[in-house]
Amino acid sequence: MDATATEDVLDMRPQRFRAVVGVVLIALACGLGAWVFFRGPSPFAIDVWWNQLFAAAPSQPLYVFALVMDQVGGHLTAVLIVPLLGALALLLSRRRWSALYFLSASVGSALLVQVLKHTFGRARPEDILILSDFGSFPSGHTANAATIAVVAAVLFPRAWVRIVGVAWVVLMAFSRTYLHAHWLSDTAGGALVGAGAALVLAAAFSRLRARDEDRLTIRRLRRTDAGPAVSS
Repeated sequence: MDATATEDVLDMRPQRFRAVVGVVLIALACGLGAWVFFRGPSPFAIDVWWNQLFAAAPSQPLYVFALVMDQVGGHLTAVLIVPLLGALALLLSRRRWSALYFLSASVGSALLVQVLKHTFGRARPEDILILSDFGSFPSGHTANAATIAVVAAVLFPRAWVRIVGVAWVVLMAFSRTYLHAHWLSDTAGGALVGAGAALVLAAAFSRLRARDEDRLTIRRLRRTDAGPAVSS
């Protein structure tokens, strides 16, 4: 094996790892959903405890915060506006394959959520405070938040991006359970689905995204070479 082939193999290892981790996360979400389904209508003990914890201590500021997160993390905002704006920003920065990756991850995560919702058909908590669609497992809002967080971490590998992403997912999961729109285990399933879908597609788009970065690097080098000469 020559040096170039060896470098290609080494470069693919992180992508294969992402793909494997993504598949494992999705499998865990499916397994959790199956556990919920075959368990029957009764929620897990931790679901009941978490649900009653907020019911016993309502807070108007937290309620308003949860309503804002409901609007930002779902509906047209998260399903259409955020992916389109994000893809547009990436296109304007000449990262067309990254834009397609973002859109594909958003669509793939949303479709997988709907498949699992209709497969397992879990009932939402009876004390839900908002109107919502069919199926409690997994949480679509949390899945969408996890997808965006992982996509951002893949495209912009910075520590602060990861920290903000994790905080975003946790806050979204909290808001869904505070509104009693989901059980706690629903949000765990959503996080697994969203992160898993984003990681699998990150691996699938890795070589194409690398082309974008190579083109941008070449253009920067050409601009540097074409700059005004410095006189001695």
